[in-house]
Amino acid sequence: MSSAVIVSAVRTPIATSFKGTLRDTSAEELATVVLKAAIARSALAPEDIDDVILAEELAGGGDIARYAAVAAGLIGVPGQSVNRHCAGSLAAVGNAAGSIAAGMDRAVVAGGTHAASMNPGLSWRVPGSAEPRIGYHPTFPYYEGATDDVAVSVGWNTAREASISRAEMDAWAKRSQDRAISAIDAGVFADEIVPVDVVVDGTPTRFAVDEHPRRGSTLEKLASLKPLRPGIEGFSITAGNASGVNDAASALVLTSAELAAERGLAPLARVRAWAAIGVAPHRTGMGGVEVIPLVLKRAGLSVADVDLWEINEAFAPVPIAACKLLGLDEEKVNIYGSGCSLGHPVAASGARMLTTLAHELRRRGGGVAVAAMCAAGGQGGAVVIEA
Repeated sequence: MSSAVIVSAVRTPIATSFKGTLRDTSAEELATVVLKAAIARSALAPEDIDDVILAEELAGGGDIARYAAVAAGLIGVPGQSVNRHCAGSLAAVGNAAGSIAAGMDRAVVAGGTHAASMNPGLSWRVPGSAEPRIGYHPTFPYYEGATDDVAVSVGWNTAREASISRAEMDAWAKRSQDRAISAIDAGVFADEIVPVDVVVDGTPTRFAVDEHPRRGSTLEKLASLKPLRPGIEGFSITAGNASGVNDAASALVLTSAELAAERGLAPLARVRAWAAIGVAPHRTGMGGVEVIPLVLKRAGLSVADVDLWEINEAFAPVPIAACKLLGLDEEKVNIYGSGCSLGHPVAASGARMLTTLAHELRRRGGGVAVAAMCAAGGQGGAVVIEA
């Protein structure tokens, strides 16, 4: 079987939804930007691409991967849209790597796109009522309508299961903000970011820098934030130790090792393993923890073999729990921030994480990195890459 390698990896800057720079930019437009850039940077021709696999979240209005492929000029390339909620773009990369390893494809663009600002609303008719309901389906586990009162919050349940205090969560969130801002100021993300040209309030704007991190964040400010569920005793999840609501897209070009060698391409990394698991819906946050031993087993690795981790901060308790329960070195985890600071553009986050990790491995001259995250509905996803 062939190895799948990453020959380019890009992302847009991450915007704050509804009031940020990308508030009037659709998920398809964002996907088109990264598709074009990823292929251009790969040095492959459009006709070399066999497929496009993109994650989307909630209703994208059809097959957004195909729409973006056409908009990017890839008329002869089909498109496949996948949805594994937060871990969707990790699944897209896994699907692409699997097809390449099986010899079915030689070059696939994989990633995800998310425009919460422009997402269409979902409307469901509640049985017995003529009135539609807007939002998640009434049976969606652990959200509205959940019958289990311990299933109110992914983050809170994770914090309780792993015995994580509010102070620990706020300290992690402060660390995330500091690391993200330091990385932005040092230009760490410059190689991976593709600017997006937009019009904001009538003014042409080139959006090129992540806008969600908060400068001047302090432990005192974080401690002063009210819990998101004030009516529940002991509830400790706040807007500060949870991820933002964000807009962004990311795409990676994967090829077979043979095609890369044939074309003289220098891969950023090799995709070594991928995995997904299911957990009870009220334990969703633990999905991002419990998937790690599985993906490491598939890669033939141990925790000690990993040089870099990014464990998405959908809620700060998730990476904290991973460090506590799996014995991870905190200094190797989320070295440039994550969801609490950079933000969490749901369908794009996994690909964004892999993009950042791949570029960091190149700067370091090699190593092993793991991207892992929880995903709505009681899931976890992870990918191992090696340079």
